[in-house]
Amino acid sequence: MSSAFDPRTHIPAAAELAGRVIAITGASAGLGRAVALACARHQASVILIGRNVRELEAVHAEIAAGRAPEASIAVLDLERALAADYDQVADAALARYGRLDGLLHNAAILGVLSPIEQYDVPTWCRVLHVNLTAAFALTQVLLPLLRSAPDGSIVFTSSGAGRRTKAYWGAYTVSKFGVEALMGILAEELEHAGTPRVNALNPGPVRTRMRRQAFPAEDITRLVVPEDIVQPYLWLLGPASRGVNGQSLDCQAKR
Repeated sequence: MSSAFDPRTHIPAAAELAGRVIAITGASAGLGRAVALACARHQASVILIGRNVRELEAVHAEIAAGRAPEASIAVLDLERALAADYDQVADAALARYGRLDGLLHNAAILGVLSPIEQYDVPTWCRVLHVNLTAAFALTQVLLPLLRSAPDGSIVFTSSGAGRRTKAYWGAYTVSKFGVEALMGILAEELEHAGTPRVNALNPGPVRTRMRRQAFPAEDITRLVVPEDIVQPYLWLLGPASRGVNGQSLDCQAKR
């Protein structure tokens, strides 16, 4: 992170995201849910994207119970979605809002921890598709809406696994290296247009389902909860980070 300002210390104003429309994948649980609720609290209109309708409806109801703009739900199974499904999300956002101010790619799956020699090929393809290819496809269909916003922002959720290789992390690490590369390429391609800007955030160790899956014996009480690390996401999705582009940042100090 820049020595001039640390997004982890960002204190957003009560209406910091007022007037902004922000789409979030993986919004039904974990970090995606926490960021969605935080964006709504700060007055964004949130598009909740995910595959679990019941969990999305629960997040929608929680937003509705507060003094926030009404959220909307876009059911999208990133593993099985076809081109028409992506187009439907874009068309619905265009019809309702006319633009998109923010897009957070948060949905991801772990796959398995296994030596490359023994890695299951269908699982490999599934992880790469959900974590990387689907993010590319959704970005592509939503770019016209993001360009329609005066200060559009795309945020990719990265990982420490996307910056340093580690034995047995197979497809997940490859997918997150790909996410970092996709972010960088897109940031350079869009830099002269000014909007949308494109950045990535590494949440670090967080108390989520995926973390539990990867480290089942870990003492989860030593991990932060998703709600503890939403500030950098709010910063990147809001006006305070205007002009920041092509950065890969951390939500937590390195241990």
